[in-house]
Amino acid sequence: MTVISVNNISLSFGVNEILRNISFSLNENDKLGIVGVNGCGKSTLLSIILSDREADSGNVYISKQTSLGVLRQNDAFLAVDEELGDNATDTTALEVMYRTFSDLIAQEKRLQELEAQLNNGADERTATAFSELNDRFIANGGLEFRGRCASTLMKMGFDREQMELPYSALSGGQKTRLALSRELCREPDILLLDEPTNHLDIETLAWLESYLVAYKKCVIIISHDRYFLDRITNKTLIMEHKSAKLYDGGYTVAMQKNKEETEIQLRHYKNQQKEIERQEAYIEQQRAWNRERNIIAAESRLKLLEKMERVERPKEAPKAIKMKFNSSIESGSEVLTIHSLGFAYEGAKPLFSDFSLLVKKRDRLFFVGANGTGKSTLIKLIIGALTPSSGYIEAGTNVKVGYYDQENQNLTNSNTVLDELWNAYPALTELKVRSTLASFRFVGEDVFKSVAVLSGGERARLTLAKLLLSDMNLLILDEPTNHLDIASREALEEALAEFDGTIITVSHDRYFIDKLATRIIDIIPPTEGKCRDFAVTTVGEGYSELCRERERLALLESVPSSQSTTIDTSASSGKEQYLATKRNLAEQKKRERYIEKLKKEAETLEAELEEIEEIMQGEAATDYVRLAELDTRKNEIEERLLFIYEETEI
Repeated sequence: MTVISVNNISLSFGVNEILRNISFSLNENDKLGIVGVNGCGKSTLLSIILSDREADSGNVYISKQTSLGVLRQNDAFLAVDEELGDNATDTTALEVMYRTFSDLIAQEKRLQELEAQLNNGADERTATAFSELNDRFIANGGLEFRGRCASTLMKMGFDREQMELPYSALSGGQKTRLALSRELCREPDILLLDEPTNHLDIETLAWLESYLVAYKKCVIIISHDRYFLDRITNKTLIMEHKSAKLYDGGYTVAMQKNKEETEIQLRHYKNQQKEIERQEAYIEQQRAWNRERNIIAAESRLKLLEKMERVERPKEAPKAIKMKFNSSIESGSEVLTIHSLGFAYEGAKPLFSDFSLLVKKRDRLFFVGANGTGKSTLIKLIIGALTPSSGYIEAGTNVKVGYYDQENQNLTNSNTVLDELWNAYPALTELKVRSTLASFRFVGEDVFKSVAVLSGGERARLTLAKLLLSDMNLLILDEPTNHLDIASREALEEALAEFDGTIITVSHDRYFIDKLATRIIDIIPPTEGKCRDFAVTTVGEGYSELCRERERLALLESVPSSQSTTIDTSASSGKEQYLATKRNLAEQKKRERYIEKLKKEAETLEAELEEIEEIMQGEAATDYVRLAELDTRKNEIEERLLFIYEETEI
């Protein structure tokens, strides 16, 4: 069943056309990804869908009974700020979640009033009203909503202490995650998300992906996260040149189809142009002979040409930024040494304790891990912005550092774009500065924009332009793909792949990690120096290899130690073959005992799962803390049972 239909939407601002005849429709279980370069009109289209902006022509149809949930990139938490007003310091993050269910809270309050009247001997009419309202309250999830709120916050990276923080004390990233949590809890019929992956770590992203994949309603996502889009979406709307085209499939499939269509159209255009040239040459030749029959033949061919349906030349893709990092002199083979590093913020637990690492020349090293494990802090320690509590960090011979700050804080708001770059490199000519800015899409009057009014994507591009001109052989990048559109991310990936120096990067962009990483430091919370140093064997599959390694290690941890013995199948001598066969038989018996043990464990877990579900519906229904704990345990049991079922094939 169609839940939303967008029909021939067009919009212009004066003479500047923004959208032209945009059309698509979605069914109730569709997951649509909307992609395109920054400024192509994605967020404007979202505003029209939500009736916040009126189109010049066209219409949007959404059934009156259809509920909408919205998370916007630029004002994800502004609605909450406005809703709370002066109460922001008195309302906790968890209480903000509860406010999402104001109807249920009002019903709960009314039930308490009716119950008090019944206790004071109210009449049968009050009892009937209480019973009817109580049934409606339960049917609408009144017994579970508090537990669901707490559980969702936990899965979005909030611990118990953060849930009880005043809303005013939350960071921008936490407020965005809180706003997303509210929309997920409401479970609307159409969920519209504008850049939902900002401020989420990889672990939270993985949970959000699994949630949205299982979500049985319509989802519309504007995102530059290619990995996220590929995992979730079954349809893709590619917006370019003011118009849009809908494709079946996720981002990668849709882009391949779009590329093939463009190539086919270009071939048709070129073939038609050749035919037109041939016909025009024939017409000219016939006219040159200037006989009556030649004139008639020329006129006949000319009429055919005029009736020909012309194939348009496909428009070129929007101009991508161009960059190339030129390294300075060669560094030594040992680029960076971190020895017994310790660090803690004042009054907080140590982030690092006895953390050591050696970075080699031409490593493309990525730090990954959950938010709060100290990745950005480690970068600040490396560049000297913070001082270690213990240990030391030492750069190798001839190391020259170029640093990209994810917050783009090294920009001066009072400067123009031109001044910002020229002040950093005063020896350059204006032509060189302007050509560098043009390669990052700052052209014409854009160079006179104030830095203070730049968007997040523009600030990111300006910071990269400054970095491009610096003299370095060690690039240190803190979340460099944040705020960049897909075309800019791909340009950055290509430039980094060609860079002949060393790269140290913090990133949650799994597609980016996949493409570039040669080495990954997987920081394990609580960190205090604990990490896995993972060497990528196939460049281009870095994150995918890391996931497989994590799964392997998790499997080893779940299997009894006797099962993790490696069996040597390469024996060549008779004695070695005999010993290998003997070990195989022993392993087979152990495997049988292991399977039997897993089956018994499954029986126990199934009984526990049934008991938990009864408790959640009964005695713990109104205890949100207990419900959150039970929900977490329920998820653990279900994951373990899934593993057992696969392992034992029951």
